[in-house]
Amino acid sequence: MNREEVNWLLQTIYDAKDAELFVRAQFERGRIPAKVMNQVAREQGWIRRTANRLFAAAASHPAEYAASEASSATA
Repeated sequence: MNREEVNWLLQTIYDAKDAELFVRAQFERGRIPAKVMNQVAREQGWIRRTANRLFAAAASHPAEYAASEASSATA
């Protein structure tokens, strides 16, 4: 799924918590790439950049942290 498809689906889900759970489940099943997940989560306000040092570092240096840090953070 790309960002536009995810945003379109989110428009059909009225409860914010249900929308977050849906996107997280799709990400965990590999249907949403990490980059799209991060973009959508930021747009929806599900991520506070200051609360997560790893995310702040990844946002500053996305090419360096893209796969290796994200996979270790979810393990």
